[in-house]
Amino acid sequence: MLNERDLKGIYVPVVTPFLPNAELDLDSYRNYVEKLLEEDIQGLVINGTTGESPTVSWEEVVELVTTTKECMSAKRNPLPLVIGTGTNDTVSTVKRTEMAGVIGADAVLVVTPYYSRPSQEGILEHYRRAAQVGVPVIAYEVPSRTGVRLTADTIKRILDLDGVIGLKDSSGGTGLHSELTRLGTKPVLCGEDLYFHAMLSQGASGGILASANVNTSAFIDVYRLASQGNLAGAKQQFDLLVPLIRRLFQESNPAPLKWLLARQGILSSDTVRLPMGPITQALQQELERTIRNSAE
Repeated sequence: MLNERDLKGIYVPVVTPFLPNAELDLDSYRNYVEKLLEEDIQGLVINGTTGESPTVSWEEVVELVTTTKECMSAKRNPLPLVIGTGTNDTVSTVKRTEMAGVIGADAVLVVTPYYSRPSQEGILEHYRRAAQVGVPVIAYEVPSRTGVRLTADTIKRILDLDGVIGLKDSSGGTGLHSELTRLGTKPVLCGEDLYFHAMLSQGASGGILASANVNTSAFIDVYRLASQGNLAGAKQQFDLLVPLIRRLFQESNPAPLKWLLARQGILSSDTVRLPMGPITQALQQELERTIRNSAE
């Protein structure tokens, strides 16, 4: 099980590869995960936003976890596994968190309940009940996808709950983290890739970054340099990654990322499940240029 001290460095949120018929592609997944396990990352996140969690069944999550553990055993690299269990229903979230514990989650990622736009008190109680399961909880604030924005005070109260070990901050800026730092808080992982360096500069402990699926070692270098106090060097390295990050989020994540991984031969297909669709030809051309420029 993860604890607060473990929430540092780069955690990679994995994609869920699909065949052209939208069925799970475990062969591609094995190939993909084995490559990530060669990097000096701190953990993997399964069934998050990047994993298309709204369209992935729990049975498929179990298959992904089983396959991931097989890859870790083969690579002799038993990294922590974080499993996304948050839904917009508290009963469902608690049940999934319980099941995640059974299949070996080291922590769970619980998103702010979406669509219903509940009150701050209702959200606090949602997290309290998830944390009572006994599997360490990483809270996940991403208002651009949930339709509700938590106040810094509410998040501080969530982080004060026993069993909540930290926060993935995808709030869309550095203001929330700055306020939490002032209040005193548990570890915060950056979840908004473009703000990675800025949040490290404010004391963030690392990141859960979709972009780190590509050029992973460069993201690790940004973290390493910042943790050593070399913020200028980290900024110089990070600036080289900004064009890639911008293109990977130009259209809805993870469609651009999947296209790029398929283009690199890591996945057999860039298929996403409806209602998501493939990226535009214009973005494909921009990503091609990014590939060429990075190879020069």
